[in-house]
Amino acid sequence: MKKIIETLKNIWRIEDLRKRLLITLLFVAIYRLGSFVVIPGIDPAQLAKLHEQTSSGLMSLLNMFSGGAFSNASIFALGIMPYISASIVMQLLAVTVPAFQKMQREGESGRRKINQYTRYLTVAILIFQAPMYLYNLKTTAGPAITQSVPWLWFLISSTFILAGGAMFILWLGERITDKGVGNGISIIIMIGIIARLPQALGQEFVTALTSPGAGGLVKFLVEIFALLAVIAVSILLVQAVRKVPVQYAKRVEGRQQYGGARQYIPIKLFAANVMPIIFAQALMFIPLTLASYGTKENPGWLLRNFLNSNSLIYNIVFVLLIIAFTYFYTAITLNPVQMAEEMKRNNGFIPGVKPGKSTSDYLDRIMDLITLPGSLFIAFIAILPAIANLLHVNQEFAQFFGGTSLLILVGVILDTLQQIESYLLVRHYDGLLSAGRTRRSAHLSAY
Repeated sequence: MKKIIETLKNIWRIEDLRKRLLITLLFVAIYRLGSFVVIPGIDPAQLAKLHEQTSSGLMSLLNMFSGGAFSNASIFALGIMPYISASIVMQLLAVTVPAFQKMQREGESGRRKINQYTRYLTVAILIFQAPMYLYNLKTTAGPAITQSVPWLWFLISSTFILAGGAMFILWLGERITDKGVGNGISIIIMIGIIARLPQALGQEFVTALTSPGAGGLVKFLVEIFALLAVIAVSILLVQAVRKVPVQYAKRVEGRQQYGGARQYIPIKLFAANVMPIIFAQALMFIPLTLASYGTKENPGWLLRNFLNSNSLIYNIVFVLLIIAFTYFYTAITLNPVQMAEEMKRNNGFIPGVKPGKSTSDYLDRIMDLITLPGSLFIAFIAILPAIANLLHVNQEFAQFFGGTSLLILVGVILDTLQQIESYLLVRHYDGLLSAGRTRRSAHLSAY
């Protein structure tokens, strides 16, 4: 405790870091305040049906990532997810379409073009998603919408308000990145997730103490211990890497020799980060979309199971999609042929492996070996909320036991702590951990 207090004092002594932290807190406060500003023409007292709809199932995930703004019919109801979706699409285009590959190789100018196209795509997604949200609001909680305003006018004006709110969140995230600490978009996602934790924790505590057969205080403490254990294991495993030794040539009296200390290529166990879960969840939202077009009143057996995130068939398909997307995303982001060519151009080699094709085959084999356990662990983390729910943990609290929310929380917190520690180390203060240095985390932001 004494070391933590001293570290906090050191953080406050660094003027630049202090300003950045205060700016970050200010923008986060603005974001949270906007989450409670209701769309004009909506009566918040009539949103009980919307709250019920977002209390379980796939809708609860959308509500969690928006920090509750979705169920509040807030001007920030669509959150940052449309930008995340656009960013994922642009990442895929950047590795599959030659024109976007060329842009990516152009450096800073290419990056600005890609960012601009990402914003255009975000606006296009918002123009589609905002009316869908409003139609769902009308179907679920129609009395909440004022009857004095024509529906068409309400639809058009509210679409602009929701789109403007989402773009304002994007602006806040960029300002946090430029003026604050950490990656702004990632921090906004993390804050949206954490904002639901106190309520979920309180509900679980009340349920454990008051419901007959709920287990009481002992069960609640066991759940907290299990949650902390899952977080600790996730922190250790998201930083796990397989180090491939590499030697490079050096000039000695006009001759080229290999020597000196070996360097390493760190291949992460989670090279795809949280992206496979996001891709898989995007596909699993398709049944929800189908149900919203009139089939939800009498859905078939298959659709009914896909609408239940705790069903066996849902989780089997979810796991298979995560494993497939892990291999796919790893293949398009880590190119062993390019790595082998880059190594050869720099007069490097892996000891015991011939340069060229043999090196690329070796790297490809290493990636295959570590991708499988990585994908299985990510899949296990993704279905942990369903397992927790089957063990009679409340749906809202169960979401914190795994899935995208847990991996994002772990990754963003580690990445932000690493950035804070870099300020401390530059000014010769002790680091945040007893070892004096936070390990470089795998960057697990959702985009």
